[in-house]
Amino acid sequence: MLIIGVIVVILITIGLVKLIDKFIPNKLRPVLMIVLWIGIFALGYLTFMSVYNPILFNKEKDKRYAQVIESLEDIREAQLAHRTVTGTFAGNWDNLVKFIDTAEFTLTQRRDSSVVDEELTKRYGGVETFKDIVIIDTLGTKSVKDSIFKNSDRYKTMMNVPVGEEGAKFKLNAGYLTQNDINIPVFEASVKKAVVLFDQPRELVLQENEVMSVEGVNGDAIKVGSMEEVKTIGNWPKTYGTKKK
Repeated sequence: MLIIGVIVVILITIGLVKLIDKFIPNKLRPVLMIVLWIGIFALGYLTFMSVYNPILFNKEKDKRYAQVIESLEDIREAQLAHRTVTGTFAGNWDNLVKFIDTAEFTLTQRRDSSVVDEELTKRYGGVETFKDIVIIDTLGTKSVKDSIFKNSDRYKTMMNVPVGEEGAKFKLNAGYLTQNDINIPVFEASVKKAVVLFDQPRELVLQENEVMSVEGVNGDAIKVGSMEEVKTIGNWPKTYGTKKK
């Protein structure tokens, strides 16, 4: 479409030059030529910007998405720890932050052993028969905060969208999905693309909301987890993010 537009502009320009040369009096030609050149430069600028603006948009979009995804990965790590310790996901930010501040992982060690199988021993007339077992030893505990965030306190602000519209927060939901009569905990953290790209050209944001590609962030939001499926991954491609789970 862009090439066709450039060709049309060139043809119109050639036609105008011929018309000026054939029908316009000599004394008016300089003025009309100036106007014509101004129009040509204006059309050239608009044509250039129609190509350059999407390039700038994509560059800014990728930079902002990377920052948002870093925060969503922190949220996922915190939620996975919450499920490990409590068996559920947190449904609000206050509970999740409090959990990280206070909770501890239990450190365990699995080891193989064997014991007398009394039933088989009786069956074999008192001949001792053994069976294999797994023994889980509790070694101690370790702080969830230290395990995930080490010396950083960024978990206290992970609910804030780091770029885009000022003051925006990620939306957080948690609950259960029932599969085969079993309640499975699920969660979802998300932010609309329009919030992240709030100051970008509206038509380009609307196009971005329609993306459905293996190379892009599909849909109108960036999110991790799901309230409709049992999954804890994000909806971004491998080109974004560093933690693959």
